[in-house]
Amino acid sequence: MKFTLSWLKEHLETSATVSEIAEALTDLGLEVEGVEDRGAALKDFVIGKVLHAEKHPDADKLRVCRVATDEGEVQIICGAPNAREGITVVVAKPGVYVPGIDTTIGVGKIRGIESFGMMASERELELSDEHDGIIELPSGEVGQRFSDWLAANDPARVDPVIEIAITPNRPDALGVRGIARDLAARGLGTLKPNPFAAVPEQFDSDMTVTIDADTADGCPVFCGRVIRGVSNGPSPKWLQDRLRAIGLRPISFLVDVTNFFTYDLNRPLHVFDMAKVKGVLRVHRAQGGEVLTALDDKDYTLRPGMMVISDETGPESIAGIMGGAATGVSEDTTEVFVESAYWDPVQIALTGRALKINSDARYRFERGVDPAFTPEGLERAVRMIVDHAGGEASQAIAAGAVPHLDRAYRLDAKRVQSLVGMEIPEAEQRRTLTALGFRLEGAMAHVPSWRPDIQGDADLVEEVARIASLTKLQGKPMRRPTPGVPQPVLTPLQRRTSAARRMAAALGYNECITYSFIDREAAALFGGGDDATMLENPISADLSHMRPALLPGLLRAAARNQARGFADMALFEAGHAFHGGEPEEQHLLVTGILVGRTGPKDVHGTARPVDIYDAKADAEAILAAMGAPAKVQILRGAANWWHPGRHGMICLGPKKVLGVFGELHPRVLRAMDVKGPVVAFTLWPEQVPLPKSRSATRPALVAPDLQPVERDFAFVVDAQVEALTLVNAAQGADKALIAEVRVFDQFIGGSLGEGKKSVALTVRLQPTEATLKEAEIEAVSARIVEKVGKATGGVLRR
Repeated sequence: MKFTLSWLKEHLETSATVSEIAEALTDLGLEVEGVEDRGAALKDFVIGKVLHAEKHPDADKLRVCRVATDEGEVQIICGAPNAREGITVVVAKPGVYVPGIDTTIGVGKIRGIESFGMMASERELELSDEHDGIIELPSGEVGQRFSDWLAANDPARVDPVIEIAITPNRPDALGVRGIARDLAARGLGTLKPNPFAAVPEQFDSDMTVTIDADTADGCPVFCGRVIRGVSNGPSPKWLQDRLRAIGLRPISFLVDVTNFFTYDLNRPLHVFDMAKVKGVLRVHRAQGGEVLTALDDKDYTLRPGMMVISDETGPESIAGIMGGAATGVSEDTTEVFVESAYWDPVQIALTGRALKINSDARYRFERGVDPAFTPEGLERAVRMIVDHAGGEASQAIAAGAVPHLDRAYRLDAKRVQSLVGMEIPEAEQRRTLTALGFRLEGAMAHVPSWRPDIQGDADLVEEVARIASLTKLQGKPMRRPTPGVPQPVLTPLQRRTSAARRMAAALGYNECITYSFIDREAAALFGGGDDATMLENPISADLSHMRPALLPGLLRAAARNQARGFADMALFEAGHAFHGGEPEEQHLLVTGILVGRTGPKDVHGTARPVDIYDAKADAEAILAAMGAPAKVQILRGAANWWHPGRHGMICLGPKKVLGVFGELHPRVLRAMDVKGPVVAFTLWPEQVPLPKSRSATRPALVAPDLQPVERDFAFVVDAQVEALTLVNAAQGADKALIAEVRVFDQFIGGSLGEGKKSVALTVRLQPTEATLKEAEIEAVSARIVEKVGKATGGVLRR
């Protein structure tokens, strides 16, 4: 939206500068995108007077002039035919940049005679396309700035142009008067009255307008008047200057009037040439297939349901968007029908997008113009046409009725404090709303018809705060509900998850964030894919189910990386998986995968394929970061997507599972198109017990002061018995005294016989109260042998 300063001052009585207006507009929510100060480009040009002019001795078309300037008399060589003694001119002295020729003037010699400047034409100053001669001024003092002379004698030439960005919810600011209203409410001036006198009816026209019943929702009101005896021609200079300043090309007076009201009062209009209209006008919906040549000389094929204005020959205008070329006005037009209507914003937007037409009318109608202003906008346009182009006006011709959009909301002065945090007196709030056009009756504020964005009492608060300026809002710390140090903001689970992320990253894993949706086949591999987790409206066929685990997303990422040549990777993700369709049927997981080798190949041969123990070590490190107990059990029995013989469950008991680690089943890897093997871990942060002490400080280090004791045991068991079973049994012999059990040897064959093996364990005993005596050590050893024997059937190797 562009407008000039002088145009704004037609509606606003103000002494504010351009910079003050621009700053206020941005603060009001009408962001200024640019200010074009055309006078600034002319500030270095001064007025001079030609004292003497004679023919150049070596050129027929050049003249040597003596010119009086603020720096005294200077010699200037000029080739303009009107360069002569006694005229007042515009001088560019050496060092001045001339925009029209993109040149900085210097001292030079022309045919052997020095020239100390230039006398400029209008085109060289980008004032117009006139270049037949230099500028001749009717007045002006020698040395006076040319920009100051223009401001006093021809202000339109140097009128600053302001461009603002309009948000979709502020259609009222698409007219200069709406912008002036906001500035007046802010206090940058006074909104001027805008009176007018309607043109009385001077004859009866037989023109009629009808609106089809199925189109009434898109065009509730259609008004117009016939004017005969008009004389169409060039617009007055002031109107042409305003339109040119905002980038519009003056065409003819009747066309320029519609453009003027579009920008001045946000009232799009259209003018039909009555000599080209056949019969009556009808507002209806297109059947589809009709072709209309619009005013932009392009043919548009209408679709069924689009609103059009037709006469007896067919469509003559695309309603609310663009008129037709067949009934457009020309220099020969003497009788016109001026139309002012209200069109539904949604339907105009749909038609404009379908036909790919961008026009000023569409831009305003699809955002919402003032429906109540429809008849008055027509009368103002008729008055302007009759005053400037002559003619006599018919009676008002109308179809439909102005829609009733009256609404009112309660103004609660205290809500400004609660919603915005600003203390604004109630009297000032009421003054602000009144200045914006609201009508106040007691506590009820009636919304003006030009503000479709006001839809509730909260919007009243926003208007008050906007006019008062949100820059005055002072930040205040929130009041603490309880005195002292505030409680932690993060929950224990959030802190635990954050610690897991940091530890995984420290271990060399890259974090992934994958979709919570996967396809049915992948979900079925991990225990999901049922109807309970199926999406009702998936965004694509391969994102149809909520994920039952994080492994599918990580494996998909691994497959994509392998396809691009990255074979070695460590990926992890922390997020929710879903075991049902209800909000509470979700669980938090931390999952990581290791693929390929532990590092790049080197001469020392340190790189090796990743194995189950890498996943186990990383899982234990992340559990430790989350505060899990150090003493855990490793059990079998995980889900079927884990390798049956190469996995373990990290447990605090048979029913308390903290996580799973191990190799993934080759069947799963084939289905996910991942080249294996792949080791992984999945942890359940919610299963990690909370610490008994809620203190923010770390507990004191407990360092044993008594000597530990280690004893070795070698058990002969069946070959199919797992070493893990022996370790768990030995640990259960005395949970308080036994600190660690580890396997240090395994022997198969020899004298043990067929189907037997020997597993050697080291058991570390850590006393806490007194040094262990031999009898106590023997008692514990006996319990270990008994426990292992009951669990595995094994006996001590002799």
